[in-house]
Amino acid sequence: MVAGFEKFISRVDGPVYIVTAAVEGERAGCLVGFACQSSIDPPRFVVWISKQNHTYQLARRANLLAVHLLPRDHALAELFGGQTGDEVDKFSLVPHQDGPGGVPVLTEAVAWFAGHVEDHADWGDHVGFLLAPVDGDAVARGRPLSLTDVADIEAGHPA
Repeated sequence: MVAGFEKFISRVDGPVYIVTAAVEGERAGCLVGFACQSSIDPPRFVVWISKQNHTYQLARRANLLAVHLLPRDHALAELFGGQTGDEVDKFSLVPHQDGPGGVPVLTEAVAWFAGHVEDHADWGDHVGFLLAPVDGDAVARGRPLSLTDVADIEAGHPA
């Protein structure tokens, strides 16, 4: 990595997210550190998912994805970032409900939205999914869990 860029990134402490998907009865979800709003009008959001991640395979087939902001408690981040859906049914371990199109919505999230997958693009080791929001809710205030908060979680898959 270019030294100046590495120093720049070390000062960024954005939120982390959990992205969930459901297709034909199969569910998946993962911890995501790369995501941001990409348009105001129309509203759009991009979330980047590692190609190594179990969730990526399902997200490629999904019409909808749900994006969740996490509470300060590390439990959800540790489960969705430290375990892989190749080995663990993460949804059997956390409260959730079916959201739009059956996409899992984590009830412990402080905020969430579901978005229709408008497009996706390969940008290296991650693929960006362009989402058009269709529904969502925010249930708590305060600073969500951030990248530095989860730096100690050992990933279930390499990035």
